[in-house]
Amino acid sequence: MKNMRNKVQLIGNVGNDPELELTKNGKKFVKLSIATNNTYTNKDGEKIKDTQWHPVLFWGKKAEIAEKHIVKGQEIYVEGSLNYRNYEDDNGVKKYVFEIISNDLLLLNN
Repeated sequence: MKNMRNKVQLIGNVGNDPELELTKNGKKFVKLSIATNNTYTNKDGEKIKDTQWHPVLFWGKKAEIAEKHIVKGQEIYVEGSLNYRNYEDDNGVKKYVFEIISNDLLLLNN
């Protein structure tokens, strides 16, 4: 039960081709966005499609797999944890970021 306290599961479509990057310490990572869609009917009876974008990070071996096998538009399943962090930009303005740190990946179509 302890591992379920910060768990995210998403099925969505990839918004960009992944590119393998390295941190200053040489750790491999891939960052991409996944789109999920919800459909609802508004008060006028119109069907509305609401798209949400979710930033996802893959580290190490998962980053290598993502870079090699994922393409823009592909449907994937991602499981991981939600991470919040902040930093100061070049102008000294504090920025807040949320992202999903993936620990599991499933390719659903090619």
